[in-house]
Amino acid sequence: MILANIRWIGVFLLTLGIYLGSFNVLRAEETPLFSLTEHLAPVGMNAREPSLATFADGRVVLTWTEDHGSEAEVRMAILDGSEWSDARTIHTSSKIYINWADFPSVAVLADGGLVVQWLELNGEGDYQYDVNIAFSPDEGRSWTDPLILHDDRSQREHGFVSLVPDQFGGLMALWLDGQEYDSLTEGDTFENAMQLRARQINSDGTMNPESLLDVRTCTCCQTSAVRTETGDIVAVYRDRTAGEVRDISVVRHSEDGWSQPVTIHADGWVIAGCPVNGPAVDAAGNKVSVIWFTAALDKPKVLVTFSDDGGVQFDEPLRLDLGTASGRVDVMQMLDGSVLALWMEYIGGGEAIVMCHVFRNTGCAAPQALYINRGGGSVGFPRMTRGDVSAVVAWTQPTSGSDGNTTVRVVHIERIP
Repeated sequence: MILANIRWIGVFLLTLGIYLGSFNVLRAEETPLFSLTEHLAPVGMNAREPSLATFADGRVVLTWTEDHGSEAEVRMAILDGSEWSDARTIHTSSKIYINWADFPSVAVLADGGLVVQWLELNGEGDYQYDVNIAFSPDEGRSWTDPLILHDDRSQREHGFVSLVPDQFGGLMALWLDGQEYDSLTEGDTFENAMQLRARQINSDGTMNPESLLDVRTCTCCQTSAVRTETGDIVAVYRDRTAGEVRDISVVRHSEDGWSQPVTIHADGWVIAGCPVNGPAVDAAGNKVSVIWFTAALDKPKVLVTFSDDGGVQFDEPLRLDLGTASGRVDVMQMLDGSVLALWMEYIGGGEAIVMCHVFRNTGCAAPQALYINRGGGSVGFPRMTRGDVSAVVAWTQPTSGSDGNTTVRVVHIERIP
């Protein structure tokens, strides 16, 4: 189990010195900055792909999937301090699509209700699925019948959803839509691509018309979106030019509607296929931060940038990684302008979940490993949310043996004074 001040963290930080010597980053401190406390989640066999959200009172809701052969379940539980609620089933179906990169997510609405999205197969192919969405007024004890988020009913890909609650009990949903994308087409055209779309869903479950935000995006990278204190939405995603440059773009929604896409930083990553590695955005007040992975010029990097004006303008990005980054990022914006950054790094023959407290002027001074997976399988895409102390992180945990079974681990993170 992971406990506060784990001994192997000190060993890991000393090992980092070998890697840090050849990269333009500050040397890690020899003492950890974060204490870690594990909360044994009430998950079943083959639990995986966690997602997190925070209630207004600081409680944390966890969602995950469980595969039981012919059927799968989307499930949830609520963490209150150190105590879990019972596990509650959101949906059970033989058509639930389980994918390590495109997984269910949950959001807490302004009235305290919950909304969850997941994928369901709509054809016989591997990449033919719809986005389903359901609501709960009573913290997951009961759920509405599922709605399909998008108008398109073609047997193509629809996924990588971001859910952004509003102040009225509704939400804005963004997703990648494959209605114009045919992966089996010989050759390629500009129009043959995934699209970024969005729509407002009202508190009564009615849906406003869709908005087309970008006609050509990367095929299978996560989207991320957040609402600022002014009510504007800042959404980030991996774009795709005609020349196959796949850098990170931002669109904003204000009272004037959706803006045109703008590249956050010209990394210049030219890649012919999807890297399955989306960005993440968070906000506190009007401060916004964006974190992302790039491998432009065959140099893997994790970058973060800051904005003081609600995502209209961003600073020159700071590099966070240790030289062996694999991305799979998340970020949490602090009111003081600093952020908690989370990403994956290949270290010592394993994949490490790395966290750092990042300051705008000094960058990442002391990266710390939360966990190093040296066994089979993968931890997937670790997720982070605000907790009643500092932060909560969850990831898919491969179990011992070669059976491919997994569980979900949930860890409370607190900054050591």
